[in-house]
Amino acid sequence: MGRGQSGRPKVVPESHAAIDQLKYEIAAEIGLPVGPYAVGATGADTEFATELGAIPQGQMKEDYWGHIASRDAGFVGGTITARLVRRAEETLLNG
Repeated sequence: MGRGQSGRPKVVPESHAAIDQLKYEIAAEIGLPVGPYAVGATGADTEFATELGAIPQGQMKEDYWGHIASRDAGFVGGTITARLVRRAEETLLNG
């Protein structure tokens, strides 16, 4: 289900930008070609990839994750959750 389709109100709607930033930081750490610097930054020939159909030409945009394996996308989500839990625990212990 896509973002905003759950029908539930967001607890902290302002957190969306921070979560996106964390998502792209983690993706960059593991070398996934997504985010604002992915197109051309990975060293991949995106023009050649779109011609071959490996990456659909209309899909090459900043927030596209369709070419990422489910396992990798899940790893990013799991890492986000683990880091948020760790930060919450540190806050509770130190504050």
